[in-house]
Amino acid sequence: MSSSTPPVSLPPRPPAQPSWWRRRVVEPVLNILKQGLTPKQLSLTVALGVVFGLVPVMGITTLMCTATAVRLRLNVAALLLVSHLLSPVQLLLIIPLMRLGAQLLGDSTSPDLSLTQLEHLIANNWREAVHLLWHACAGAMIIWAVAAVPVGLLLNFGLRPLFRWLLARQAKKTEAVEL
Repeated sequence: MSSSTPPVSLPPRPPAQPSWWRRRVVEPVLNILKQGLTPKQLSLTVALGVVFGLVPVMGITTLMCTATAVRLRLNVAALLLVSHLLSPVQLLLIIPLMRLGAQLLGDSTSPDLSLTQLEHLIANNWREAVHLLWHACAGAMIIWAVAAVPVGLLLNFGLRPLFRWLLARQAKKTEAVEL
């Protein structure tokens, strides 16, 4: 007689959790591709999202994106997603743009924009600090506006072939699944 032990079955493996990048970036972008937007609308959405995501003034990105998306009948969520994904880059660019803006609009007697100089001005002459920050913000907006036009145009027209290809690929996958 042989003593056979019944086979031990392993517990089912839990489904693998998708990575943060896949959950937060890839899947929302794929969902946007499935919503029926044309390549022209998609490229315009991404181009405007990049441009608005890099505006050198904190707090106006959402307002600009929402107003523009509603006006141009674009996907508001897609435009906001792209612009907010660029928040780290916006934070990296804000100080250099404000320094350049202060040089652009400041007079020769105004101090350079640095943290120590700004602390000193706030402690001793807050009006001069506000004046310097105003010029820095206005100059940064001018620099951003001048740079935004060619960047937006390049992205808009450069991404159209990519989105045409992605949408055609998505359509082929959908047809294959239906068969």
